[in-house]
Amino acid sequence: MHHNIFSTMRSLNMMEGCKGTQVYALNPSGTTTTTNGFGGGGVGEKFLQNLLANPVRSRSDRNFLASQSKDEVNMGVLAEALASYGLPKTDLLEPQIEFCLKPMNFVETLADVYCRMEGCAQFGKSKMYLEQCAIFRGLPDPKLFRKCLLSARLHAVDVHTKVVLSAWLRFERREDELIGVSAMDCCGRSMECPGSALVTGYNPESATDPCMCHRGEDTEINMDEECSTSSSRGNEEEDFDLSFCIGDDEVRCRRFNIASLSRPFEVLLYGSFIDSRREKINFSNNGISANGMKAAEMFSRTKSVDSFNPDIVLELLSLANKFCCDEMKSVCDAYLASLVFDMDSAMLLFEYGLEENAYLLVAACLQVFLRELPNSMHNPNVSRLFCSSEGKDRLSYTGHASFLLYYFLCQAAMEDDLKSNTTVMLLERMGECASEGWQKQLAFHQLGCVMLERKEYKDAQKWFEAAVEAGHVYSLVGIARSKYKRGHMYKAYKLMDSLISDYTPSGWMYQERSMYCQGKEKTMDLSTASELDPTLSYPYKYRAVSKVEENRLGPAISEINKVLGFKISPDCLELRAWFLIVLEEYEGALRDVRALLTLDPHYMMFYGKLQGEHLVELLSHNVQPCSQADCWMQLYDRWSSVDDIGSLAVVHHMLANDPGKSLLRFRQSLLLLRLNSHKAAMRSLREARNQATSEHERLVYEGWILYDTGYREEAIAKAEESISNQRSFEAFFLKAYVLSETSPDSESSLYVIQLLEEALRCPSDGLRKGQALSNLASVYVDVDNLDNAIDCYTNALNIKHTRAHQGLARVYHLKDQRKLAYDEMTKLIEKAKSNASAYEKRSEYCDREMAKSDLSMATKLDPLRTYPYRYKAAVLMDDHKEAEAIAELTKVISFKPDLQLLHLRAAFHDSMGDLTSAIRDCEAALCLDSSHADTLDLYQKVQQRAKEQPPT
Repeated sequence: MHHNIFSTMRSLNMMEGCKGTQVYALNPSGTTTTTNGFGGGGVGEKFLQNLLANPVRSRSDRNFLASQSKDEVNMGVLAEALASYGLPKTDLLEPQIEFCLKPMNFVETLADVYCRMEGCAQFGKSKMYLEQCAIFRGLPDPKLFRKCLLSARLHAVDVHTKVVLSAWLRFERREDELIGVSAMDCCGRSMECPGSALVTGYNPESATDPCMCHRGEDTEINMDEECSTSSSRGNEEEDFDLSFCIGDDEVRCRRFNIASLSRPFEVLLYGSFIDSRREKINFSNNGISANGMKAAEMFSRTKSVDSFNPDIVLELLSLANKFCCDEMKSVCDAYLASLVFDMDSAMLLFEYGLEENAYLLVAACLQVFLRELPNSMHNPNVSRLFCSSEGKDRLSYTGHASFLLYYFLCQAAMEDDLKSNTTVMLLERMGECASEGWQKQLAFHQLGCVMLERKEYKDAQKWFEAAVEAGHVYSLVGIARSKYKRGHMYKAYKLMDSLISDYTPSGWMYQERSMYCQGKEKTMDLSTASELDPTLSYPYKYRAVSKVEENRLGPAISEINKVLGFKISPDCLELRAWFLIVLEEYEGALRDVRALLTLDPHYMMFYGKLQGEHLVELLSHNVQPCSQADCWMQLYDRWSSVDDIGSLAVVHHMLANDPGKSLLRFRQSLLLLRLNSHKAAMRSLREARNQATSEHERLVYEGWILYDTGYREEAIAKAEESISNQRSFEAFFLKAYVLSETSPDSESSLYVIQLLEEALRCPSDGLRKGQALSNLASVYVDVDNLDNAIDCYTNALNIKHTRAHQGLARVYHLKDQRKLAYDEMTKLIEKAKSNASAYEKRSEYCDREMAKSDLSMATKLDPLRTYPYRYKAAVLMDDHKEAEAIAELTKVISFKPDLQLLHLRAAFHDSMGDLTSAIRDCEAALCLDSSHADTLDLYQKVQQRAKEQPPT
């Protein structure tokens, strides 16, 4: 049907393709740049070229390798590889410059944003939430960003903003990767519905409204229907008092009706012009056909265009523009917008929309392009439109060029290809659209970062300087790095030294300054960086590689283990694998490479010159082969020892043996979420959904995707639909899990217990049943049924769900059996080596001194855990060491602005009478979560006291 609709328009001139030459020339033969931080060349190029040319080796080669002894293989392929690539070098390590906004005082920035949000007019809240999005983009929790993005959409007023934000929300879930899902499919949520986005108006309560999507409505149009109005004219023909002559055709009209279309028509037909006294008016030179004029006559009576062909509506749109017929233009615009449903229709109608300044039509086409990202940007017509200044100007003329639009386009482009010309040009357009200070800071800083990655250091420095001038002090890091790359090491050092002197020192400042000094000074800077911010990866990596250069591989592995204990990342896993290969501990190296590839399937090893999958093949020849049954046994062992990295590696191996197993992809996603690798987890979950062999299984995975992106009610609906298809463990578990998070009341808890019991009656393996038993026990605790909770935790432990020790300890503590609780946590510590959570929990079941020791160990193992800092600060307050307590919290807030930490510091400030600081911390906490009841209560009390306080 749609093909026929547009058949009359295909021959018309549409947008030309992108014909320009490459703007930014890259040097493909230059030094390789990688995302792993080890950019640079290597030695043994002859072997390297041979390996890259045939990295997997031929079948005969593999048979030969298999026939050799392990030692021969070790001394052969891997030794040769190491000789080619060498070992990592400190000179090639660099800390990553963050691409996001990074305020110098994050807490003050959060407080300021909250205050401006509270004082903002309702119609301006969407822009404020967008600014909040930009600030939250740099935080490790992606849910904060998505929550702000949803709030921005909820408070959007105009169609353009709704279209962009709806597409962005969809993009965050990467629905383009879901097989069978088209760009314009409605997912049932008003905030992302393509139909709802095209409805103007402010309605922040619309999140719970029924979806505006019109899929399923009969929009069929009879293409053979002429625009004849004979059937509807009836006796009105005798009222016609005017004819428009177009060529040999004469179109009869009512003068009054046509005059009512617009002021120009009114002047033409009733004004002082000679045509106002004629019964026949020559209308041949106004670009409209006789059928078009007949349609205009009909519209003057019916105010509808639904019965017309699209090409006739396009004529009416052009006529409406020429004669300022606002109502007719609006109706034509809406009708044409309703015809846009995919890339083909969008490409056909987009140029018309731009030419005729049809706001809704352009919005509808724009919506398709945005919902098709990143693939739509590979279309040269679309790319040219968005990337060129001319295209941006044309969008601006129709009201569709905005900072918001280019902010979204740039994020998608940077994820697709960071160093591409497309990314650069989009960032340039983003800078041109920037009007507010934070917008300019972001655009210029990101341009600097991209130019730095492209090794265009002079341009990088220019853009970083522009960002600093706009107020983004953190961009001084980019200026220093650019100067360093251009050979001005001392200038870079002086710049960072000045930054440390002028502002409150942060870990990242010392980290950056360490780049530009040597020896003891460098060591001291890195030590200070770790002390101020123990979560920075670069100091650990540098110290580890330094030890390798001193031929101290054992201490090097210990150093890199420190950061891998709390933050798993591909570059750190690569380093440890590299070290283990040198020590000929191939099993450990293979584990790390497999885990690494789970995080980033396309990772390039050894200075970016060897694909990770190829290294897996090389290492596999040196370890004992495992069947799928062996892998399951290994997975149970890794799971019971709480070895998440090892578990990831085993699942990766199992997927290599059975790549289409959706259940394994799902397990992989759960492990990745536990390791705070949200992006990789969502990718695995989407792959699980795509590989699902049954409808009920697919619905479960879709439900988890919805839950993880903040749509809890929709996730429950997917679980219920799955259960209606087939009762399964995972469907009941999903529904129970989401309900327990959504409705914590006792009635809901009893229902969650029923759901988990139903789940346990369904077939599943011990790993998942152990998790379900543990969850069931936790709900029993919530309803004060401690005996049943003990039974569930015990049964979970019997099937090697080691984490159940923690829940069992909690029950013993509630039964006032602190010694049993302490012993239970000790068992967990013995089984789960280096588990920070276990030490933290055990601290709750012992005296103060032992608790301090356990919490000190927890912080050492994982500096991101906030409870130890809060406990230590509370102890200091109890000892009347208020300044030290505040300092303890301030230190951790500087690298982890956590809601609970901010709330606690606000309470401390309040107790000390520092109401200004207390208010600031409350506002910063409320910026993170405006509904946090305890902080809201404290904020109101402190504000009241501040009002009552006499002026100084």
